[in-house]
Amino acid sequence: MGGADKGWIELAGRPLITHVIERFAPQVDELLINANRNLERYRALCYTVVPDQVAGFAGPLAGLHAALAAARHDWLASCPCDSPWLPPDLVLRLRAACDAERAQVAVARSGGRTHPVFALMHRDVRTALDRYLHAGGRRAGEWHREMASVEVEFEDAHAFGNLNTDADLSR
Repeated sequence: MGGADKGWIELAGRPLITHVIERFAPQVDELLINANRNLERYRALCYTVVPDQVAGFAGPLAGLHAALAAARHDWLASCPCDSPWLPPDLVLRLRAACDAERAQVAVARSGGRTHPVFALMHRDVRTALDRYLHAGGRRAGEWHREMASVEVEFEDAHAFGNLNTDADLSR
């Protein structure tokens, strides 16, 4: 999308971030936004904005790392800002799986694919994530496997669709 900040790309006349907040905020006690540019614009949404703490662009895991440091609660749920159709029961189902399996990380799965940024994790995983990032790790799915995460199957693969191109947005 030409290097544009995806959160501010419009879908149906509204920024993607507002679509995601509309679905995600009712599922959590505290909403944090990880952003590294347009910080004041994100802060205008009246949520806490946390930039990456890991030097260089370390991808989504750097955002999780920063959010784990800032979160006031024991559990952190995550989703990307370019996926406006996330399930309304995402966090509830991920937490139920963590409780049932005594896992510290749960990840969404649908359509034969794991969606590693749609996750729930206990704050205790921050130390392991810190080590992984400082060792050069960048792949969320790889880190989740190291954490012996549990996968939670969702029937609607469309719910995890993300908008990466102008063609995706047009559809």
